[in-house]
Amino acid sequence: MQRVVRERLSSLTAVCSTTWNEPALDAGAREPALRSLGCLGRYDWPVDVIDLRSDTVTRPSPGMREAMARAEVGDDQFGEDPTINRLQDRVADLLGKEAALWLPTGTMANQVALRVFTRPGDDVVVSRESHAVWHETGAAGANAGVQFSEVGSGGTFTVADFVAARKPRGHLLYPPTTLVEVEDTHNRAGGVVFPPDEAAAICAEARASGVASYLDGARLFNAAVAGNRTVMELAAPFDMVSIALSKGLGAPGGSVLAGSRDQIDAAVRYRRMSGGAMRQVGIFAAAGLYALDTNLERLAEDHAKAKGIAERVAQSEHVLLDPATVRTNIIVFRLADDGPDAPTVVGRARELGVLVFAFGPRTVRAVTHLDVSAEACAKAGDLLLDAIERPD
Repeated sequence: MQRVVRERLSSLTAVCSTTWNEPALDAGAREPALRSLGCLGRYDWPVDVIDLRSDTVTRPSPGMREAMARAEVGDDQFGEDPTINRLQDRVADLLGKEAALWLPTGTMANQVALRVFTRPGDDVVVSRESHAVWHETGAAGANAGVQFSEVGSGGTFTVADFVAARKPRGHLLYPPTTLVEVEDTHNRAGGVVFPPDEAAAICAEARASGVASYLDGARLFNAAVAGNRTVMELAAPFDMVSIALSKGLGAPGGSVLAGSRDQIDAAVRYRRMSGGAMRQVGIFAAAGLYALDTNLERLAEDHAKAKGIAERVAQSEHVLLDPATVRTNIIVFRLADDGPDAPTVVGRARELGVLVFAFGPRTVRAVTHLDVSAEACAKAGDLLLDAIERPD
């Protein structure tokens, strides 16, 4: 069995650890190869592999599965699924908004928000390397027809940055800025928490200038725990907010948009236009309700596990990372030029039984979650350090 595992991990190294600008396979062959090797499905991973690629790799717990099996359902397109209605009402209350709408994915939630607040040709101000720009395969251009102005650094920006980037309506040449978007926590910046006071100032300035505001809060619960705030406080300045149930909360799918009733009514149309209107989705809603009941209090454990991994890998002189900056469940570290590159570290770690993700030629991401214990994360930190320090 161990020989088979080693051979499998070695094969995965050749494909999965490749960065986007160094493709190992042509587009037509890549997905079947990834799927056959397990990169697109963990159903047959050995149980002792520590999967830190994302907090989306979690599986429903027995209690969550039971809640899903017992879910009362109906046709959501007629508004008749009682469990999805309970979830939407609960999230609206949690975020302090009038109404909420369940969507299958966070990317769809982001895309629907763009359709609500913008028109083709508009400009949207976002943080640098935001999810909407980097991780949605150009969907904003294809679906909403907007362009982005990236501002700030390290996952955050200031009200001054926003004012400098904002473009007026009716200008002869400029596209009008109609939306400002904040990502909290910021994925590519390493789970950075957006400063709440700055977010409030940005939203106030936006409102005064006729610009809408949207919070991509896929990991907003992590931000709330890290900053000792409620999600309602963090959501309050924004016109519309999204949260994900499939990240740190461990549900198998689903995100929720919350805003005014008129905005959510508009979002219903754009959800359907995007193919996201479904039927008996109470099964997903039951998982989300269970996650809200069960998995919120333990998010701080994930943050502590991430800090431990960061402190361990930062011991390497080849790693550029200040562990004090790791506040939530994401660790993003750069590799110095005199050390191995990201695909090499990802491949070595995989051979040792730890799965992490290459975010770039010399950048690696690891994410802790409820399916990896504190002991497993401590072991992963040691193994990652070995992968970085191993001589060529």
